[in-house]
Amino acid sequence: MEPSAANATQDESVLDSLTIGRRIRQLRSDRGLTLDDLGVALGRAASQVSVIENGKRELRLGELQKLSRILGVTTDELLSPEAPSRRAALEIALERAQRGPLYASLPLPSLPVRKTLSDEAIETILGLHDELQRLHQERAATPEEARRANTELRRAMRKRNNYFAELESTARGLLDAVGHAGGPLSQRVASDLATHLGFTLHYVPDLPGSTRSVTDLRNGRIYLPVGQAAGSDPRSTLLQALASHVLGVTEPKDYADFLRQRVETNYLAGALMVPEHTAVAFLQAAKDKRELSVEDLRDAFAVSYETAAHRFTNLATQHLGIPVHFLKVHESGTISKAYENDNAAFPTDALGAVEGQLVCRFWSARRVFDVADRFSPYHQYTDKPGGTYWCTSRIQSSSRGDFSVSVGTPFAHVKWFRGRDTANRAVSSCPDENCCRRPPAGLAGRWEQHSLPSARMNSSLLAAMPTGMYPGVDSTEVFEFLENHAPHSG
Repeated sequence: MEPSAANATQDESVLDSLTIGRRIRQLRSDRGLTLDDLGVALGRAASQVSVIENGKRELRLGELQKLSRILGVTTDELLSPEAPSRRAALEIALERAQRGPLYASLPLPSLPVRKTLSDEAIETILGLHDELQRLHQERAATPEEARRANTELRRAMRKRNNYFAELESTARGLLDAVGHAGGPLSQRVASDLATHLGFTLHYVPDLPGSTRSVTDLRNGRIYLPVGQAAGSDPRSTLLQALASHVLGVTEPKDYADFLRQRVETNYLAGALMVPEHTAVAFLQAAKDKRELSVEDLRDAFAVSYETAAHRFTNLATQHLGIPVHFLKVHESGTISKAYENDNAAFPTDALGAVEGQLVCRFWSARRVFDVADRFSPYHQYTDKPGGTYWCTSRIQSSSRGDFSVSVGTPFAHVKWFRGRDTANRAVSSCPDENCCRRPPAGLAGRWEQHSLPSARMNSSLLAAMPTGMYPGVDSTEVFEFLENHAPHSG
């Protein structure tokens, strides 16, 4: 094992002192000199030479030049940043680890680096130190790091139009293996997939609360809950467990790896429930009739609206030539999921992250919450700074509240969709704060000094602290509430 860069926690002067000290020791030993011999030649006590060789004191230029002459090397050779030997490299790494803040925080004594300490022992100690360092960094991962990873993943998905050819191929191979010709994937076929992959299914009442399923790789078992949460699809839970196995998912190395695994696992599960070859034929026929509809895709494959919307974004650009955007927005107005390759200008924080940001009050993703009819889809045109977009939105309920799920496209492509004749229209100038982020002056004047709302904890770990009077609070909604409930003089 090579000494890890994770150990490089000291400044350059300490690194140089350790390396130079070990080089001096190596050169002294090669020349058959004792500590006393080198001390006499240098005019220092043997104990002082030992301190130098252990890297515990920086050398002045004059001392370096004198040591170079005594040892018969140039000053540049003495100052070389490379460790003089493999053993020296290990000793330097161990010294640096012990001088770092992580080791200092542990209730451990200092470990003298003696000749009797084997290379294997040092490698083991360094390995343990690196693992502790990794866990420390993982636990200290900031929301900013998570948002950066999510932003990079979204960019990668946009670059490939949210289409993963290799996962589509994997799904096709699995479905062919169990003889599924197309159309809705029944629970029986999902069970056949599990059997094909060598698993038996076990429905239990005591599944850990933090899990959706548990896979026993040793015994070929998948444990699933006896009951399903409202609105959830039992096929989805099973297929995600199978997808994790097929994709060889392991413990993620970091947050970026975790997000990638989630995206790929969910994608494969969706591709199994809505197979590419039959879905594309269905969508192409609908496009030819100018009747594209997420609802029809949902009904044709017996999946949730959100799954149908996701699959539409997977296939629309690749096979139909239609750029799209997707939004899942909580009833509070914050974005839960988002994707676009049509230049829809989503709100972002300073790091470019979208999740956790407030959507404009005039977008269909927000206005749909005000519509009494939740059975029918809501369609809307929105004039935005980057052009006019058409969106279709629908509300779905969950244990975490109501969410709107929206799919949209630029005006030039709306001709292919059912619902293009809607009269619903809005204008949004976001991210201009005057659009919807600032309350009307009169309303704010009456209430901004006379209100004290209590904000909910920000639910998204990916969200930066929102700006505003009270972080995470929609000031306009607060002021309107106070205005409506305030006592008025008769």
